[in-house]
Order: sequence, then structure tokens, then C-alpha cells
Amino acid sequence: MTRALYLLDPDPAPAWAPFTGARPLSELRAGAYLVRERWERFAGTAAQEIFALPHLAAFVEPGVPPVSARHAVTGPAIIGSSTFAPQGVAPALPTGAFRLTCEGVTVGWGIGPGATWDAPQPGAMAIEVRGVVLHGVFDLIRTLEKLLAQDLAALLGGGDSDAIPRGSSVIGDPAAVLLRDAAVEPGVVFDTRAGPVVLEPGVEVRAGTRLEGPLWIGAGTRVLGGPIRGSALGPRCVIRGELVTSVFLGFANKAHDGFVGHSVVGRWANLGAGTITSNLKNTYGPARLEVGSTAIETGLLNLGSLIGDHAKTAIGTLLGTATVIGTGASVFGAVRPPKYVPPFAWGGSDDARMSREGFLRTAERVLPRRDVTPDAATRAMLGRIYDWATR
Repeated sequence: MTRALYLLDPDPAPAWAPFTGARPLSELRAGAYLVRERWERFAGTAAQEIFALPHLAAFVEPGVPPVSARHAVTGPAIIGSSTFAPQGVAPALPTGAFRLTCEGVTVGWGIGPGATWDAPQPGAMAIEVRGVVLHGVFDLIRTLEKLLAQDLAALLGGGDSDAIPRGSSVIGDPAAVLLRDAAVEPGVVFDTRAGPVVLEPGVEVRAGTRLEGPLWIGAGTRVLGGPIRGSALGPRCVIRGELVTSVFLGFANKAHDGFVGHSVVGRWANLGAGTITSNLKNTYGPARLEVGSTAIETGLLNLGSLIGDHAKTAIGTLLGTATVIGTGASVFGAVRPPKYVPPFAWGGSDDARMSREGFLRTAERVLPRRDVTPDAATRAMLGRIYDWATR
């Protein structure tokens, strides 16, 4: 039986800052794959629809299925939570109603032919599945550490690799390097002792770069130098400098030196030269997020910054452990901004905000730099995101 796949975002909550309200949470990257892509592999079919906040309807991004407010669906169907990253494919599923659970947490629902789903069904039969339950954006770091090496090992078996370019060095097993039409200059070091290194088509790696697995670099990303390890980056990013255990959702710019560790960086973000993240408290204790007036215990010893879509930092910006920078914020003026910078902040250290038209004008200048046309649909989407975040 083929079941239609729907994905369900959670209600807005501080733990999902800075991405709640800015993008469907199914479009966050958990390991080498988006949450949506993991559900699609699990269900064996492309997602038909994403249920998210109403203002995200008509969300514009290549590959994203239609987005709408939650509504009733008719089976056979699976309704998966965007706060769960499945592993592997679905087990045998019953023809009637069921719940998917992971370690006792409900992570999805299923209905049979002709049945209707319009809300969670706590009484349905439970089917245990493998994966990682996400409690907030910070858990993408924990998920990266749990899933990335497995994801890349599976990719190694999916096809032949291009030859490792002459002039490059490999420490570890050369068979753990997968190149797909990547341009790699002489002098690049591949270190596979801790996991595979996978470069997708169109990746460019300059001399002076050290790539340490597990590492996935998405299509069209340019790596300009420095040590990079344990991360999932891209597509279409520009990366330079030391980078450790981080997720870049795509189209982001870190073209200069500066350490970024245990961080999540949204689409179209730009980190100014010398931007540095702290990923460890002086006390060596667990990192705590502060989102507005809400404190969130992450349980993570290492946590850098969570940086929203279209956010920007000035040169020389120093970001403390567990800093959150909201969507569209422009951080400048203070070398070290506060731990929480609200969406569309202008400066970051006071209550000033970027104007709606100022944000849209900036986005329209930035998108063509990655060959993306800022059409009317994109402008309307960004305007709705601004209005929701500043309401």
C-alpha cells in the first residue's frame, strides 16, 4: 500500500528559534539530509504537503512541497512530525490507524484507506521506529553527531567516486572519500580517520583546506581554505576558516577567517570577516539558551550560535556560547552582542529594527549573488515572514 506523506510542524516555541516562523521546520538539516528528506526515505514517497504556520503558505524554495495550515487528510497516509529525524525505511505498517513512536515519544500517525486524520490520535496502536527526536534547533548539533557518519557511509555505497585529484593527500582510507564532479586544487588534505568525506557536484575546494570526516559538502559550495570537520554544509555556500560540527542550511556566506563551532547557520546568512563563535562555557558546564525571557537548558556541553535566515554579522563580531540571532537581524556596533538578538534587529544591542522595505531591498540585492531571481512570490513570502516576526 502506498501512503501519502504529510509533515506537521509544531506550534511556535522558543526552542525552535531562530527558525520558527521563518521556514517550515521540516526544511532543517538533520545529518546529511533535511528532516523532510529523511521522512521521504522512510515513507518511500515524496512529501505531498507540509502543515505549518498560516503565513508560510506559498513558501518559495526549490524542492519544497506545498505549505499550508493544518487540515484534514484522507488515507491512506502518514503524517510525520517535523521534530523527528527518522533512520532507515518504515517497518511493516498496519492497514488501520497507528502511531509512530521513538523511545516512547509519538513522532507520527498513520491512517488507512478512506479514513480521515485531522488531529493527533493518542489512542492508536503504537509502532516503534528508529531515529532522533528533536527538542529544538540545538538538537541539530546532537543529531549531526549521531547521524552524519552513518549517512555518509551509506552514500559511499551508492556509486563510484571520481579519482582523488593529484596533489591532494589522504590520511586514512582513500575509499572513504566520495567526489562527484568536484574541483579540488593541489594541496588539499582529506582526513577520513573519523568518518567519510563527501563532496557533491560542483563543489570547489581551494589549496590550503583540510577536510576531516565525517563531512558532507553540498552542491555548488566553495571552500576557500582552513580546517573543516564534522559538518554538513550547503548547498551553494562559501566557506573559509576553522569550522567544526556545524550545519549550514545553504546559500550562506562565511568567506573569511574566524572560528565557527557547534553552530546552525540559516540560508542567506552572512558572517562578516573575523566573526567568531564560542562553543564552550568557561565553567565547562551545559549550555543554556536565552530566547527573550525564556531560558532553555540544552544539555549540550558544546553549543555555538544559532543564526537565522538572512541574518548578518559585522566584521570582528564575537558571539558568546549559545547565542541566538533572529531571522533578518543585522548585528553591528557592539563587538559582542547579547545572547539573544531578535528577528530583524538593527544593530543588535538595543530595540532598533530594520524596516520592512529595507529588509526586502537588501534581500533583493543578495539573492542574485547566488543566481536566484528575487521574484514577486519571493518578495511576498519574505514580507509575510517580516510581518509575522514583528507583529
